[in-house]
Amino acid sequence: MGRKGLVAWGLMLPFWMKASWFRKYGYRQTDRYGNQVLLWKPFASDALPPRWIRPKKKPQTAPNKVAVTAFLSGWCPAQNMVFERALRASSELGGKVVFQWIDTLNGNTFLDYGISDALFIDGKEVRTGPPPSYEKIKRAIGKRVRKL
Repeated sequence: MGRKGLVAWGLMLPFWMKASWFRKYGYRQTDRYGNQVLLWKPFASDALPPRWIRPKKKPQTAPNKVAVTAFLSGWCPAQNMVFERALRASSELGGKVVFQWIDTLNGNTFLDYGISDALFIDGKEVRTGPPPSYEKIKRAIGKRVRKL
């Protein structure tokens, strides 16, 4: 079909989407961002390896409030659960929490942030793989609320 290579992403985690699985089938690491690995299998000698899109913007914080920012593309069921849990916990913790949803299914928004799916509390990324429970998310937000 005229393509010069195939790219995939894997994780440096031992249980899901393991980057090591792709390496076993001839993919090479071309870039890494956190625990995410971009893997590349060239078909042509002049193929250029891809790179991750780097973030240009960061989640906003809110004065005298806890800012919960959820980046959501909608394609990942696990991230959809994280989004719903964070939204519910934010609403239950009252007026001291500001919840912001950033729709990364919009290509320009994705390019601005370089993030497809993530959760941030006051600008700090929350580890979402495997998806944290509702209780864990609520505790993390509540901890920040108590520090106000």
